[in-house]
Amino acid sequence: MGILNVTPDSFSDGGILDTDNKLLTQASIMVEAGVDIFDIGGESTRPGAAAVSLQEEVARVIPAIEKIRRRFSTPISVDTNKAEVARLALDAGADIINDISALRFDTAMLPLAVEKNVPVIIMHMQGSPGTMQKNPHYNNVVEDIKADLNQWLDNAETKGLSRKKIIIDPGIGFGKTLDHNLSILKHISAFAELGCPVLIGHSRKRFIGILLGEEDPSKRDVGTAAISALCARSGAAILRVHDVIKTIQAVKLAQAIDSAV
Repeated sequence: MGILNVTPDSFSDGGILDTDNKLLTQASIMVEAGVDIFDIGGESTRPGAAAVSLQEEVARVIPAIEKIRRRFSTPISVDTNKAEVARLALDAGADIINDISALRFDTAMLPLAVEKNVPVIIMHMQGSPGTMQKNPHYNNVVEDIKADLNQWLDNAETKGLSRKKIIIDPGIGFGKTLDHNLSILKHISAFAELGCPVLIGHSRKRFIGILLGEEDPSKRDVGTAAISALCARSGAAILRVHDVIKTIQAVKLAQAIDSAV
């Protein structure tokens, strides 16, 4: 899954896709590399980020989706927690809803997903982007996240959304410390036990910078690729990344080693 942020303030790529040409060029690079899904978002969810109005998010996201859909057949995921943005995005050609709130912030999101019968990504997060990193705490990070995700899955099924339509994301960096993130990455197979494909969104995040001593998020792609290879070997179904080329190269190498006699 290749990230296409049409935001001015995302933590590592804010503002870089501020023209149609830049957006389409980046999408073309990803397609050439072998991307499977585009993930388009118009609201930064970095720690401490301020909320964006519905009107502003629509103005950012919908034209981008329309332009991408006219040029490419690659499936599109819309990264939003607002049901109206998701509805307009689906109408504009998006195929998947990626909701960091696990369908909880907007009560209209779950009925929309049921109505449209599209795949939905639900992510685990403590609090909100504005508060999530203040003091994240778990008794057992893997088991606690599994329990929360399972509860949200059950609720979605009760409301008519088939579990077969749901992808789960344990939420690297969303209400998690460095140690929490490492535990999640070590135990990806535990999340797969919930019976849904697992998405990992680790790309360029702060914990990689801490471990590698790299303050510039745009210089964390090698670390991201290394983690991607390990995640793929551990059962992750989708890797959400900024640099598709390095990620695919790393995963191919890991797969070659695994297939060796």
